[in-house]
Amino acid sequence: MKKIISTEKAPKAIGPYSQAVSCGELLFVSGQLPLDPQTGTMPKDIKEQTEAVLKNIKAVAQAAGTSMENALKTTVYMTDLSLFSQMNEKYSEFFSSNPPARATVEVKALPKGAAVEIEAIFKLP
Repeated sequence: MKKIISTEKAPKAIGPYSQAVSCGELLFVSGQLPLDPQTGTMPKDIKEQTEAVLKNIKAVAQAAGTSMENALKTTVYMTDLSLFSQMNEKYSEFFSSNPPARATVEVKALPKGAAVEIEAIFKLP
């Protein structure tokens, strides 16, 4: 059965979608932007943006009752792949052991002028 997951600890959806949806043993977290959930501000630096995105993903995962250790797959969207190593450095801090499968794609633009957006799939406990 499909269940909508929402938390005030991550930015509200900026369109007709949910922060996350669980179904069975899986959680699908929508692409998260590097927005501060309280202020709506966005850092400029790619490392800070990556950290903000992953903190938002972590908050949504926790609202669903799971953790970053249960991440199965992520997709990273970046507007400039020349910044990949900087993004990857911060990303590795959130997935230090048994990291999820991942795809990284360069895109022309992201909402709100973000440099990075990440979506994720988790296993629920």
